[in-house]
Amino acid sequence: MTQDIPELDRLIACPNCDALHLDMPVPDGARARCLRCHTVLKAPRADAMTRIVMLAATALILMVAAVFFPFLDLSTHGLSHDSSIFDTVMAFSEGLLFPLTFAVGALIVVLPAVRLIALLYAIGPMMIGYTPARHAIPAFRLAQALKPWAMAEIFIVGTAVALVKIGGMATVSLGAAFWAFVALVLVTTLKDTFMCKLTVWKTMEERIR
Repeated sequence: MTQDIPELDRLIACPNCDALHLDMPVPDGARARCLRCHTVLKAPRADAMTRIVMLAATALILMVAAVFFPFLDLSTHGLSHDSSIFDTVMAFSEGLLFPLTFAVGALIVVLPAVRLIALLYAIGPMMIGYTPARHAIPAFRLAQALKPWAMAEIFIVGTAVALVKIGGMATVSLGAAFWAFVALVLVTTLKDTFMCKLTVWKTMEERIR
């Protein structure tokens, strides 16, 4: 007796240990985990795409506010100076530190913004029932590849550490951009909790056919 071998398009591989599993329907709110390493494979949620698109659009608006609005105001000995994230990026624009301007700007502004735009492009049309955009697959792949390099949350942690160090030397007032950036990190984290990559890929493949 020969054992039936499932078709390749019905198999999914664990992204952590590469174990193969048979792709089975998972109810909304439930989770399918790898039998070998217990990595979450699928975690579909009701209206997840709508929530992802709305949160990504909100994060993009917060990004604009966070970049150009005043971030911090330092006051000491009667002198006051406020700065924005754009000023922070441009602070390295002279001398040998000039390449650092591109690195800082890319990691805390450009890459997070590009990732959000790529998600909106890839998922937005599917949210309203349309077929995916022409380059939806490479756009979603780009968004996933940029995730480890979009370091907005690392910037907030670094800012918090710096505030502790300078708190005894000057009066620090937090500007609108600081709170916009905090909200941006929270919204981005919430968006990622709704993201089930496998569900997005499956939906994309089904609607492209």
